Amino acid sequence: MIESDRVRISVAIARSGLGSRRAAEEVVRQRRVTVDGRVTTDLSQRVDPTTQEITVDGRLLPGREAMRYYALNKPRGVLSTARDDRGRRTVVDFLPANAPRCVPVGRLDLDSEGLILLTNDGPLVGALLHPSREVQRVYLAEVIGSPTDAQLDRIHEGVLDSGELLRAKPSRSRRPGRQLANRRSTSWLTLTLHTGRKREVRRLCEAVGHPVVALRRVRFGPLLLRDLPEGSLRPLSRREVRLLHRAAGLTDDSADAES
Repeated sequence: MIESDRVRISVAIARSGLGSRRAAEEVVRQRRVTVDGRVTTDLSQRVDPTTQEITVDGRLLPGREAMRYYALNKPRGVLSTARDDRGRRTVVDFLPANAPRCVPVGRLDLDSEGLILLTNDGPLVGALLHPSREVQRVYLAEVIGSPTDAQLDRIHEGVLDSGELLRAKPSRSRRPGRQLANRRSTSWLTLTLHTGRKREVRRLCEAVGHPVVALRRVRFGPLLLRDLPEGSLRPLSRREVRLLHRAAGLTDDSADAES
């Protein structure tokens, strides 16, 4: 068996759809799992679900779904959800027809655009979004007017809004602004965050008197938007998947990702 085909036993169980990784670890501890006919309680054991017989409570593991990882440059007007009861366009509509069921990692609001990750790797999704990981998000924001240094300091120090302390590391962008109606003009900021609260960038900028008129995410953890065209989707490389697992604090169990 090729070593790169192996994953930890808890990952194999979680990816089969029988529960979260934490729940999978618990059933292993409870001696409810067998590998090739032998009970295992070793959470560090690595297995190949495609060639080994793995059971939970005496039942064979469901067929493992191949892991898929995609980067999408989400256009404005597209929902960052897996489905919409009103029939509006969502990020999953950009997936290939033969792709397994994938979900977006976090959200961009309807009027925002830019980088969003789609995957069917449930443990990775949960780990990347857990607040303790503080995965970096970088945004380009076009705002009305030009914030003063004091206002940028306030964004950095934090703003209390609806009971939440919001903060980001702001810097001025060299991107040229534009002229709007009523003699107003815009400027661009780069904002780096380590949280994913709802409409956080927009709330921060509005709190200091410079509402956002355009917002684009250009980085999520180790992933960069780069020159991916708007509305385009690409599979992640093996290296990118390894970097995502590292950012999430997971061991590198991603060798089955598409390159």
